[in-house]
Amino acid sequence: MANPKTPQLDSRQLQIEDTDASPACVMTFNANDPSGAGGLTADIASITSAGAHPLAVVTGAYVRDTAEIFDHFAFDEEAVTDQARSALEDMPVAAIKVGFVGSPENISTIAEIASDYADVPLIAYMPNLAWWEESEIDSYLDAFRELMLPQTTVLVGNHSSLWRWLLPDWPGERNPSARDIAKAAADLGVPYTLVTGIPMPDQFIDNVLATPQAVLYSEKFERFEAVFAGAGDTLSAALCALLANGHDLQAATAEALTFLDHSLDAGFHPGMGNIVPDRLFWAQADVDPEDETGEDAGDASDDIDLTSTSTLDLPPNGTTKH
Repeated sequence: MANPKTPQLDSRQLQIEDTDASPACVMTFNANDPSGAGGLTADIASITSAGAHPLAVVTGAYVRDTAEIFDHFAFDEEAVTDQARSALEDMPVAAIKVGFVGSPENISTIAEIASDYADVPLIAYMPNLAWWEESEIDSYLDAFRELMLPQTTVLVGNHSSLWRWLLPDWPGERNPSARDIAKAAADLGVPYTLVTGIPMPDQFIDNVLATPQAVLYSEKFERFEAVFAGAGDTLSAALCALLANGHDLQAATAEALTFLDHSLDAGFHPGMGNIVPDRLFWAQADVDPEDETGEDAGDASDDIDLTSTSTLDLPPNGTTKH
């Protein structure tokens, strides 16, 4: 029997009182990756590391290891819709990430869901699809171009992948710049494009957030002498979570790139294939066992702050608002 002197709170009161302390919810649409290198595993770890709560919608499953992708099985669009709608009707979503979703039908249903949340930023990541059949790639990219890009706030992708997709007939002798790619994306409705892996001299690569008019942020990293799996999902998921937490776009981009750099630097070799980013590098901080106060804990990640916030200054994903 309850103590009559203790005030009793029903579940609705508890829910209201917990709201202010709750992390922002981020919905991610992606395929399950049994190797843990990319896909939903990368999204969940990155979103959680950035201080947000992942609402992970499974759109299908890869057949893969850490070295290569052998196949993919897509869920039907009804299964994707039911997962997303049930979560969205229960929890407010602050940002949406779309990774590889497996079929034009899934692209269509996700675009329809996103249109119902047009005030929510949508981060779209386009991975390298060279492992897939050419006919499937073409139909997937056509659907993504026509249905998803008009609702995308930030498009994320590797320079070579975005170049081949958005500028297949590029005529120039020089490689297209980030602004050239951003212009092609803007013609399809995307206001911001984050182009990664741009080759630079002296073993550096550049990562550039751009619009057709300007470079908004860029950061160069020294090229790792290793091949990683899951870097793109890691970056785009972290960016999405940071935006959900209230960072403005430039600050979120800087934090997400720093997070990726730390994750790659701490990457590990779980199998016989490529290196997997360690998205929980911050949990491996060295602690002096003789220091009971733990004052030195966290030194390894002192230069990355995934919790600070600033004013969110982004267009929503609805095309009429860009």
